[in-house]
Amino acid sequence: MHTSATATKTQDSLRFIPSPSIKTKPLSRRRRIWVALLSSLLLFGLLLVLAFHGFIAWFIAYPYVAPLISNPMEAKNLAYSDVSFPSASGRTAVHGWYIPAPQDSVRTIVFSHGYGANREETWVPMYELTERVHTLNYNVLLFDYGYASKIDRAPVTGGQEEAQQLLAAIDYVRVQGSEEIIVWGFSMGAGTALQAALHTDAIDALILDSTFLADPDTLFDNVRAFVQLPRFPSKPLIQALLPLWTGTSFSQLQAEEARQTAFDLPIYMMHGTADDKAPVHIAEAVSALQTHPLSGGWIVPGGKHELLFQVHPEEYIQRTAHFLSQVHADDVTVVTAQ
Repeated sequence: MHTSATATKTQDSLRFIPSPSIKTKPLSRRRRIWVALLSSLLLFGLLLVLAFHGFIAWFIAYPYVAPLISNPMEAKNLAYSDVSFPSASGRTAVHGWYIPAPQDSVRTIVFSHGYGANREETWVPMYELTERVHTLNYNVLLFDYGYASKIDRAPVTGGQEEAQQLLAAIDYVRVQGSEEIIVWGFSMGAGTALQAALHTDAIDALILDSTFLADPDTLFDNVRAFVQLPRFPSKPLIQALLPLWTGTSFSQLQAEEARQTAFDLPIYMMHGTADDKAPVHIAEAVSALQTHPLSGGWIVPGGKHELLFQVHPEEYIQRTAHFLSQVHADDVTVVTAQ
């Protein structure tokens, strides 16, 4: 009897022990809810990060450029013609102003403006510089790169399509009768000129002011001037997202080739030691490679990006005019020798 009663009591006790499943089911459901919620928040955060960096990449590809506010006649009483032509690639269109020299001339300067500006590039200031070279009896071509055009806008490509637009500008002035063509570039327009020079022998000389050649590090450093971002993951994200807007990756650019080429033409490079957009050491390295006897340079202590002419106008003109006279004399000698 005692054994049976004990067994019955044990069975009754076991009958009242809660099943583990009764307690764990609510915990498991709450856990799933929290995991889903955290996953959603994480995904939302990742999407925000991608969208933010995608916007930065879009802004780089399509920078704000102020509209034209004047023209050569209004600004400097210089007669001009509106001109348009397709880029050498045929993918984009180019619009600009052609200003004939005061007397018949076969010498032309093609100005190549910088990033975030148009053909007027007011901070250079371009009209003032145009007037100065016009008095030296040069024809002048001022044009907008695609990203600055209000008529046929195109994204920035770091020099790839811009070089094709510059090559078309060179072809245009050749058709006008130019036999001596100087490309005068500023910032990314200077870097574009170097990349274009890899594809043609129609350029007789380059004048390069504050040369900017696009690469991931330099580009990211310029972005950080406007918004403080961590190098990781921002730099690789921007680098990966930029081709979505530009159609061009850094691997397609010829910036590195331009940095390492000794060009068979005279190049005069000007750069400031306080340039916070294009490191001076890049210009120094490119200049050091050049072997043409007329090549040279001017490193301006304390000089800032694209402000060399504005701060030192007379020395700037003296140096560039001397370089142009040497190039012209050299071209005349070559033609005479032929």
